[in-house]
Amino acid sequence: MFQFEVNDAVIVEQQKALEAALSTNPKTEAVLRKIIRKYVLEARQQVMQSIRFKNGDPRGAARAVRTAVYKKVLGANINIFNSRKAHGQNSYEPPRTLRPGQRGGNRVKRGPLTNRMMHYAPQDRGMILRWVNSGTDDRTAGTRGGKLSGNRGSIAPRNFFRPLGDRALGTMRDNLATAIEEEMAKLLPHDK
Repeated sequence: MFQFEVNDAVIVEQQKALEAALSTNPKTEAVLRKIIRKYVLEARQQVMQSIRFKNGDPRGAARAVRTAVYKKVLGANINIFNSRKAHGQNSYEPPRTLRPGQRGGNRVKRGPLTNRMMHYAPQDRGMILRWVNSGTDDRTAGTRGGKLSGNRGSIAPRNFFRPLGDRALGTMRDNLATAIEEEMAKLLPHDK
């Protein structure tokens, strides 16, 4: 005859520990979101450092790369969409190549829309990244006030963002999996 002795206290303790480790537990969910936020910000930094412009990005458009950590599901993304809020103004002015008194250059004053776009803060320059990434149609002058006319050309699509984002998110995914495993190991009971 076999005899089994069951310690109910150990079973109840392990059940509580497993319930605490579930992602439906608010405390566990908050810890997981914190970990996700940390690694998605690292991936954003990696994407920002990989963006290269011929002129060196003097207005800091690379800082317009955004992250989002989801509220309803555990996850995040990196994007170049517009921010929901304005971040102030940029004081950068492009360098003048003409000497004072030298003829040439643009004699037409900037309009208010152009002036506003010239002074967007770096975090608000996502449209620049989208233009370079997706390209543009032919751009013509003279559509706002009718005073100018001319073809400003088009921007060829560079399609840089997806490969950079995929590479950064792949690295993030591996690091995130390791971090979550370590966090779960802290929450689950160990044999003593």
